[in-house]
Formats: sequence, C-alpha cells, structure tokens
Amino acid sequence: MVDRDVFILIFVSIKIRMKKKFHFIFFFFIIGKVLFSQVPQLNESSKVSLLTCATGDELYSAFGHTAFRVQDPGLGIDVVYNYGTFDFNQPNFYLNFTKGKMIYSLSRRNFESFLYEYELEKRWVKEQILDLSLNQRNQLLAFFEENYLPENRDYLYDPLLNNCSSITGDILKNQFGDAIVFDGSYLEKRYTFRQLVRQFMDVNTWSMFGIDLAFGSPVDRQATVQEHMFLPYYTMEQLRHTTLNGKPLVKRERTILDYSEHIQNIFFPLSPLFWFILLMAFTGIITYFDHKHKARSRWLDFSLLFVTGLAGTFLFLLWVAADHTSTPYNNNILWAFPLNMIVSFAVVFQDRVPQWVPKYLWSALGLIAIMLLLWIIKVQIFSPVLIPLLLTLAIRYVYIIKYSKL
Repeated sequence: MVDRDVFILIFVSIKIRMKKKFHFIFFFFIIGKVLFSQVPQLNESSKVSLLTCATGDELYSAFGHTAFRVQDPGLGIDVVYNYGTFDFNQPNFYLNFTKGKMIYSLSRRNFESFLYEYELEKRWVKEQILDLSLNQRNQLLAFFEENYLPENRDYLYDPLLNNCSSITGDILKNQFGDAIVFDGSYLEKRYTFRQLVRQFMDVNTWSMFGIDLAFGSPVDRQATVQEHMFLPYYTMEQLRHTTLNGKPLVKRERTILDYSEHIQNIFFPLSPLFWFILLMAFTGIITYFDHKHKARSRWLDFSLLFVTGLAGTFLFLLWVAADHTSTPYNNNILWAFPLNMIVSFAVVFQDRVPQWVPKYLWSALGLIAIMLLLWIIKVQIFSPVLIPLLLTLAIRYVYIIKYSKL
C-alpha cells in the first residue's frame, strides 16, 4: 500500500513538472512568434516605389503590369508586392473566370526574381520612386505585410475596377486619404472603358473581338480620373500628376530594363474581319444559286441560326448569371438572339419553312435595326468587325422570308 502511494506521488510530481515545462516552452514560443512576426522598421535610406512593366504577347499581359517595390539596403530588404498573381491550376479556374469569381492574390517576391521574368520576355520595366516620409514608408510596408497574411492576400478580381493596377490608386487613397490628389489635367479627354481597352488591342483581332462581344453597355461610360488607372500605363502617367500634401508624389524615375515596345503584327488572313467578309461572300454566292434554282440550303440556315443563338445564350448568361461588372446590359444579343438556336431546328429538317418563321425573321431584322440605332446614338459601341456578319444574317433572313412565299 505504501509503495503504491509513493508511486502515485512520484507520478503526480513528474506530471506537474512536465506541465510547467510545457507552459514555459509554449510561453517562449508565443513570445518568439510575436517578436519575429513584427514588421521591420525601415531606415532613412529605404525607398518605396511603383514598378510599371511593358505589355506582353499573352492576353493576360496585353495591358502591362504594376507592382510596388520596397527596398532597404540596411535591412537587406528588396521585395516586390504584386497584386497580379493568379494560378491557372486552382480548382474551376476557367469556370470561375467566366462567372466573374476570379480570385487574384498578393504575392511577395525578391526583386531580382521578379525582374528575371521581364528580362526573359524582353519587356521594359520603369520605376517611380515615391517621395514619402519615413513614417509613410513604414505605414505602407505595414499595410503590405498585413495584406500579405494568408487570410488577407486573396481578392475578387475585376478586369476594369479591381486589378493589379487600379488597386494602386485605392491603396494610396486608403492610406493617405484626402492628402492624395489625382490631377487629371494630363488627360486629353476622359475616355470610356472600351476606348481605353482598344488603345492597347487592335479592333481586328480575335481577342478584341471577343472582348467587344462580351462587354455590355456599362463599359461605354466615361471613366473617372482614378478609374483610368486600371491600365498600368495610365497609372504611371497619373502618378506624375499626383500630389501628396501638396507636393509631387514622385521623387524621381528611372528605367530598369530598356526594351522596345511589343508591337502587334496582324496577319489579315487570320483576322476576324477577313473571315467574316469571306463568310458574307460565301453566303451571297450560295444565296444567289439558291435563288436561281428556287432552292434553300438548309445546312447554311441551320448553321447561322444555331451559332448566333448559341453565342447569344452565352452572352445572356454572362449578363444574368455572372458577377462581372462589364457584361450586363449587352445589346449584342439583339443580333445574336438566344432563340435563334431553337429556330435553327425548325428550318433544318424540312425544305418547307414553317409559317411562323418569316414573322420571327422579320422581328430578328427589326432587332438588328434597333442595335444599329443604339450604336449610332452611342448607347453601346459594337465591334466594326461585326458589319459583314450582320450583312450575312440580313442576306439570309431576307432570302428565307422570300423563299417561304414560293
């Protein structure tokens, strides 16, 4: 009995000591974590600057790039805070992009590794060193580090209102309030979002045609001075005309990498305009022979109606089912009418045209006329590449109406 009591006392004593030791270690672990997670205080020799990178050949780099750089030789710090990071391999990447739920992240990289990518692609990089007090530099660094925490680094991307470049103006306003003034007098005029995008992409490319097709009427409003900053080149120019507490924000500029601008070379036979002109000519020839032989090429009617209906259905879903700010109220569905997809099956299986189809096609021609009117009064600006495609549809719609009377 005595031995058992002694054993219990020894066990309890050991357990208490271990518990105290654990608490001691845990206490120092927490203290250490807090100390080492503190944002370092920059020295007087530190700099905060904005990096602007040239346009690239890929669609995601077609407008350039913007990032912040923080350097402090005394602390051995030279890092880039990049709000333009995304991952093609994230789950449902393309679906989320289509639905307007694209997640971008803030990344933090060593400056040399950041620069290496632009050296490989031969894209220029320019730096604007900001005229900030030491307190303001530390304030920005603390903000970046807070944003870089795993729970804060992700944000909902918007190509026009919330991207790596537009976020620059938001950060400066957020941190310095009314002390920051964006002077827009450098702008020749205030452009619409569509006009701004077209400054960096030729209208007669498949990429720009797709953008014009997907964008609705909201992008045809004038952008505010700060909203112009969704494009990196405009952000760089805007900072040259920005003051902080009445003084110029940019202390000096320098070119880090000096390469020529990437120029888009358009091979006309691969452009959308070429193929739509070809389609119009082909449709005109087929329609001529159909008229001559009092026949109807059902496969052509089916193809035109089905493809335009499918495109219209996609545009309608972008309007009502996606979270994009740029795709609602898209009047492209006036020519790419979703019901065309259903009508296509009504004209393909029998040579005789159902009685209701001519009335539908008159309505379709009326919708195209309304679209042209909206274009003229600038409610929505459409791609000029569409003109031969609209003529193609008009040629065939009119022929089907006439054929139904034979």
